[in-house]
Amino acid sequence: MMSTASSAIPAYGGLSEAEHDRQLRRALIASTIGTTIEWYDFLLYGTVTGLVFGKLFFPGSEPLIGVLQAFGVFFIGFVGRPIGAAIFGHFGDRIGRKATLITTLLLTGLATVAVGLVPSYAMIGVWGAVLLTVIRLVQGIGVGGEWGGSVLLAMEWSKGNHNRGHIASWPQFGAPAGLFLANSAVLLFSWLSGDQFLVWGWRIPFLISIIMVGVGLWIRMGILETPVFQKILDEDRVERVPVLEVLKRQPRQVLLTALLRLPEQAPGYLVATFIFTYGTNVLGMSRNFLLLAVILQTVLGFMWVTYAGRMSDTVGRKRMYMSGCVMMGIFGFLYYALLDTGNPVVIFLMVALSLLPVMTLYGPEAALIAEAFSPRLRYSGASLGYQLASIIAGGPAPFIATWLVARYHSSLPVAIYIMITAIIGLIATALLEDYTNKDISAEYENV
Repeated sequence: MMSTASSAIPAYGGLSEAEHDRQLRRALIASTIGTTIEWYDFLLYGTVTGLVFGKLFFPGSEPLIGVLQAFGVFFIGFVGRPIGAAIFGHFGDRIGRKATLITTLLLTGLATVAVGLVPSYAMIGVWGAVLLTVIRLVQGIGVGGEWGGSVLLAMEWSKGNHNRGHIASWPQFGAPAGLFLANSAVLLFSWLSGDQFLVWGWRIPFLISIIMVGVGLWIRMGILETPVFQKILDEDRVERVPVLEVLKRQPRQVLLTALLRLPEQAPGYLVATFIFTYGTNVLGMSRNFLLLAVILQTVLGFMWVTYAGRMSDTVGRKRMYMSGCVMMGIFGFLYYALLDTGNPVVIFLMVALSLLPVMTLYGPEAALIAEAFSPRLRYSGASLGYQLASIIAGGPAPFIATWLVARYHSSLPVAIYIMITAIIGLIATALLEDYTNKDISAEYENV
């Protein structure tokens, strides 16, 4: 329940309205560009996994088995995300959103550059896969602390209670935008390197991440702490161990926010990552054909995601999200039925459109999750709920889908898998309280 003793933050945290508007714009830019860079780093790995890593680091395996092994390393990054959520959620709720976000950006960016320097199996044997695993874990830890801070940085600067869904959806814009940049970079260097792509072409997109990290750091250094967290500091309400406190005081919200993400998280990695495995090994499509389709997919995705967030301010966060769950449950069957026609035009269109139902969930999801937690525990709670889904949904999804196709030689089990995630998400969302248009600057009662 919300406390009724407090209302919106007075005088925009002590700033004039004009200065508050300026800081809101800077926070939105910093959050959106920062998450774009972070997701470029994390999702680039997923794109290259299906195209490269099975061949370079597990060369003795059958094609699908090599991809399964590569996706095992891919999954390690998702294991790191809840670890990062706990570590950086702690510091985000104790020292602030800004300093924590600078650290996560550096950690993820440097790990991405390191991936581009890992020697292949032909050069150092199994140690290449070991290095990939360690670096991927570090990268996951960095990303695990990024999302919660970016969403709060934007949402806690918002004015009033009636546009949080739209404001919080801008950091969500970073995921499809990062995927767009990642696939564009891979496609560009696939063209430039030609048959040398497996030798050096795949490495360049990882190495150029250092430039993007520099830009992101420059932007984030210029923002102020959010008024909501500054109020917590001023009133000396900082928790000593916020991660433990949120697990003690709001365990239900942590569990439900993790489960509600299943129909967004699992299908998201199937349409953006597993499609390279399914498209090349099962449908016989070329690498560049799929890259072009996924690039268009991401453009449509980032055009839709903020609109979906804005719609949730009008129709309600829960109603919007539950409608998206129903849409996703149906979508999997249509998606794979049309892919399996083998018609290149149909395949291209389906891949291009496949991120839209995911973004219907992803847009309102940021505010839906962040609003569920009391201000002094919000970074930890939102980060844990969001990132725990990576272990049960995002990380395993490409692995599960690859195994299902290899085992049953059919896409139908994958569509059923998507439907199951949609049912779980629908139930979890129904059980969560809706804070649409309510004051979230005050402490929640009984917390």
